[in-house]
Amino acid sequence: MARQHRLWEESKIIQLLAPAADAGGRTSGYFKLMDAHKAYIIASINQGNAATIALTPLQATNNAGANSKGLTINCPIVADTNTGSLDALVPQAAAQSFTTDAGVNNKVVVFEIEPDECMDINNGFAWLALQTGASNAANITSAMLVLWPLRYQMQTPNTAMS
Repeated sequence: MARQHRLWEESKIIQLLAPAADAGGRTSGYFKLMDAHKAYIIASINQGNAATIALTPLQATNNAGANSKGLTINCPIVADTNTGSLDALVPQAAAQSFTTDAGVNNKVVVFEIEPDECMDINNGFAWLALQTGASNAANITSAMLVLWPLRYQMQTPNTAMS
């Protein structure tokens, strides 16, 4: 049987935020997107309290977060606001950020970011992070960054950390 596609050769998967309480909000590290056509931020939320959670992708000019700012234009967003009863990602209004509803449910929110369209690439904003807003200690958030498709497929894709 011929080998078809391998996720780890065609994409770069990065943990942006390890699962943690989000009472004060937090910002992930910044990762370079130059080797990817698209970036997907996948946020997972265990909402144990009815306090909403703001999710904001941030762009910067280096991996230390220099000149950090929001996205340049709106990007597509899908969400499953109750993974216990639904397994469908429902399109949301395109935006530069997303705030969950107050429902006490497990949730998944996905941002689709095309760097050339949604980011200020021409001015050196090639690094991406996710920021969560202040919420409640009972709300646990985590996030992954998936860079896909990569511009060049290889067994060990280039680092996105520098």
